[in-house]
Parts: sequence; C-alpha cells; structure tokens
Amino acid sequence: MAIEFQHVTKRYPDGTVAVDDLSLTVEDGTITVFVGPSGCGKTTSLRTINRMVEPTSGTVLLDGKDIRDSDPALLRRGIGYVIQHAGLFPHRTVLNNVATVPLLSGWDKAKARKRAAELLETVGLPVEMGKRYPAQLSGGQQQRVGVARALAADSPVLLMDEPFSAVDPIVREELQDELLRLQSQLGKTIVFVTHDIDEAVRLGDKIAVMRVGGKLAQYGTPSEVLRQPVDDFVASFVGKDRGYRGLSFLSAAGVVVTPTEKIVVGQAVPDAGSGWQLAVNEAGEPRGWLPPGSTVDGELAETDLVAGGSLYTEGAPIRGALDAALSSPASLGVVVDADGKVTGTVSAHQVLDVIEKPQGADHG
Repeated sequence: MAIEFQHVTKRYPDGTVAVDDLSLTVEDGTITVFVGPSGCGKTTSLRTINRMVEPTSGTVLLDGKDIRDSDPALLRRGIGYVIQHAGLFPHRTVLNNVATVPLLSGWDKAKARKRAAELLETVGLPVEMGKRYPAQLSGGQQQRVGVARALAADSPVLLMDEPFSAVDPIVREELQDELLRLQSQLGKTIVFVTHDIDEAVRLGDKIAVMRVGGKLAQYGTPSEVLRQPVDDFVASFVGKDRGYRGLSFLSAAGVVVTPTEKIVVGQAVPDAGSGWQLAVNEAGEPRGWLPPGSTVDGELAETDLVAGGSLYTEGAPIRGALDAALSSPASLGVVVDADGKVTGTVSAHQVLDVIEKPQGADHG
C-alpha cells in the first residue's frame, strides 16, 4: 500500500512551520526512513499519515485515497504505530497489550488472545512472557511487544517513530535485525523515523533527509544519499565518513578468503606458535584468538583467549569484511558461513584490493 505526500505543509498558530511543502511517495512494501536533526519535521510528517497531526495544507494519500475521507479513529486502528519506549499500558499484561487492537476491532477475547500469542512468537518472544507486565521486561523486550502490538492491526502500513533509540547499541542492532527479518516475511509499507544516519542506511530502501524548518533536502536510496549528496547540508549530515558507509552497498565478490588453521577450546594446543591462532568451539564457531607466544597448560580455555573483532558473514556487503579485518587483534577478519562456522580469514589489504576495482553499488 503506497503512501503519497502531495505538497503537505504544517504551520502552527504561532507561525512555526514544522513541515514545508513535502511531496514524496513511499512505495508499496518498502521501508522509507525519515532522518534529520531535531526540529526538521520528521515526526510531524509521520503523524500526518495516521491523522494524529492534521496538515495545514496539502494531501496525504493512502493507497490512492485521501486519508481525510476516513474517520481518524478507524484509520489509526488500521495502521500499525510504534513509538519510543513502546508506549505499553502498564497495568495490562503483555498478552492483553498486544490484543488491544483486535479487541477494539470487534474480535472476541479468545481469538484476540490467540492472535496476540502468535505475534509474540513472530517478534521473537516466548509465549510465556505474555503473562508478565511491561515493567517486568527489559527495554528491548518492551520494544518487541510494541512491534507485536502494531502488527496486531494486520495493516499493510507500519509507522515507527524512533522505536529503538532508547535501548543500548547491542539491543538496538538486534531489534534492527528483527525488523529486517519481519519485513522480509511480511512486506509491509514502513515509514521509520530516526535521527541516526547509520540506522537509516541500514534499514531504508529509501531515505528522506529533512532539514530544519521541515524542508525535504534529498530523497533517494541510501547509496544515492551517501555517494551523491545534493548539497553541503546533506553532505554534512551524513558525515565525513560517508565513503566508508557507502561500502554497505558494495559486493564482496572477489575478496579472497584464506583457509586458516584452527585450535579448539577444550583441547590441548599442539604448538603455541609465533603468530596469532584462531580458536573455535567443537561446532567450529569462533571463540577468540590465542596471542603469539602464549603458554597453555593442558586444555585450551576461553580465559586464555583474546576477544576477536567483528565477524564477516559470507555474501554480506564488503563493509563487513573490512570492519572484521580492522577490528581483529590479529589484523585478520574472521569469515563465517550462514551457520556461524569459520570458513577462513581475510586481511584489510585483500579487501582494499577489491574496493579499488570499479564495481556497481546496489542497495541490499
């Protein structure tokens, strides 16, 4: 279900312009991210879609129909909405929080609760968690419940207003992964608001960069915004390291993965050696590095190891390969397959050799 902004402006009585003549189309089944500094109108723009904010002028079309022709309450029930801190009802159980929209839509209680339990599993939470109250959950778990509640409307449209900004970076990355997984399954039309350009680049099929005063500065794919900023404002906002971020859209085809000898945690180390040695568990998953010249008495323990850098999964964009090499204490990035098992290593030089060759820049 596509969303179209046609010359949308929001001006408040004191003369403040929050959104200034916004025109763009959010394509069906894609994630469009509104990004920009505070006061740029990104949240206001999002809230015009479900009529929580009424534009001063202009039109918002949902599936080709003017949203002003819909009753606001009915419109909102049919659009998923996720906000920062999840916005859960504190005195309702998790299951009843998720069941709220189906119940408002006239479902009987048993059917609504069954659907809520299914949605908890969909967002990666055990069904037993439905008996708890929001205060008994971590921040990341609360956000997952918020996403489940938004999905309960079973609408093709999902609005997300800085939903992951209140959690720590590790949980935030997990939630981003979860959203991308859900999108690959459900194919919603998602409008996502963030102030974080890295989050926008990671999640968006398209990015709308807003400037203070509610003006749209640039609308395009992440690759276009990073590689071809339209002006100094966009170039400054996406950052001086936008070239590195742009590696997220380059294929790693051609990067040479070098087979490497491995030592196994829980087994004796035959030779400490003069170089770094990669340690894995019995399943072949990486556990860390044994520094040069280390002495291991008896079986190798994880306490003997130095933590590795990031891991590069085969087939992912080349940025991950370079980061793995640069973050590794051994200056060798660990390459794993889809099951997380080590297939070899890669050096920064090997990656840079590929980067220097001309190649396409496709998002995905």
